[in-house]
Amino acid sequence: MEKKIFILDTNVLIHSPQALFAFQENRVVIPIVVIEEIDQFKKGVDEKSRNARQIGRYLDALRSKGKLQDGVAIDNGGVIQVTVNREVSDTASKLLFMDRNDNLIIGTALYFKNLYPDSLVTLVSKDVNVRIKADCMGINAENYESDTIKYDEFYTGWESLDVDSEHFAEIEEKKYLTNIYGEFFPNQFVRVHDESNPDRVKTLRYHEPHNLLYAISHYTGQEIFGIKARNYEQEMALDILMDDDIKLVSLSGKAGTGKTLLAMAAGLQKVVEDSKYSRLVISRPISPLGKDLGYLPGTKSEKFNPWMQPIYDNMDILLSLHDDKSMENIKNKKKPSILDFMDYGFLELEPLTYIRGRSLPNQFIIIDEAQNLSPHEMKTIITRAGENTKLVLTGDPYQIDIPYLDAQSNGLSVAVEKLKGENLVAHMTLDKGERSALADLAAKYF
Repeated sequence: MEKKIFILDTNVLIHSPQALFAFQENRVVIPIVVIEEIDQFKKGVDEKSRNARQIGRYLDALRSKGKLQDGVAIDNGGVIQVTVNREVSDTASKLLFMDRNDNLIIGTALYFKNLYPDSLVTLVSKDVNVRIKADCMGINAENYESDTIKYDEFYTGWESLDVDSEHFAEIEEKKYLTNIYGEFFPNQFVRVHDESNPDRVKTLRYHEPHNLLYAISHYTGQEIFGIKARNYEQEMALDILMDDDIKLVSLSGKAGTGKTLLAMAAGLQKVVEDSKYSRLVISRPISPLGKDLGYLPGTKSEKFNPWMQPIYDNMDILLSLHDDKSMENIKNKKKPSILDFMDYGFLELEPLTYIRGRSLPNQFIIIDEAQNLSPHEMKTIITRAGENTKLVLTGDPYQIDIPYLDAQSNGLSVAVEKLKGENLVAHMTLDKGERSALADLAAKYF
């Protein structure tokens, strides 16, 4: 009797080449049609193409250990097999159009199910339609969830707590409270309410090394490059943005909650006003909403400008709100524009395409729309951070424009969940929209 048998779809390997080794001591089968599909992706320079080439390297290394057609044993006790068998059962040939690659993969799964009737054969695919068709053929089908999190249990970065009047008075007097209330994650916010008077509220942040809840101190209502927090969620977000001891901040939330604006304001304050970092670097994935515009003429900057328009919009807001005298300290005669900040070296707008291989020390880096990154791309970006660099990730896990990524498997969600226990990391989920009443309605009902 065979152990469990997993048939992998092309999209699983393109999403994560490491999926080859993620099924423990079981048999992993790759239909030959999957190899043919992967071969079509290998010549590009994007993440999908790099993954396609990595899969080839993995399989070539295994080929030196044995015959892939028979199956090659790997270190974790499993077996990886590439099957060239295109035989399908009469049931599959009658119900499916076998000139389609997806159906050939399903047919391969059905073949192995018939060949090993005592084993659990599972088709693993990130394509929901493939899983539906496989289920209709009587084949167990699952999504690849090695890097997924339960979004219903997504870490929000804060929670509420009720305390008695005596402990609330202690907070007001000492500005901290010893944690006797349970487990919190490092830098998690706690909104403490007085039980006898629920209108009395203090916002504290958990300090894990001393097991203390401290009153927030890095943002106490002051103006940050022309803006102030409009609600307690933004207050908490600004507190971790302004704390230089936190090296990775993630801000998630629906459209219009101020994620990008807050991050940019904090970055400009730290770079321009406080001189804590040498430069503010802003980047975002290039993923269009709707049909792509195609190739754009011009230099790298001119090609990148359409994708960075949301950054320009937020910069215009910040510059219009910022104090004129402070602006004149930067450029004596006139109020500077975003181009002036770039010319003077305060600001750099960089496509993520060119960030691989770079080392970025002493910089304040903002990655906008981070939900459109895969977990592997997120790892690549985080590892770019050099000494004294702060990295801020912003995004809405429900607004994803990349196929095979969703609210559970995108790089932002995975980074938040995997890193929430680290002292250098903090997260905040913003829910209250502040862009406009109309934008808030759209985010709520659509």
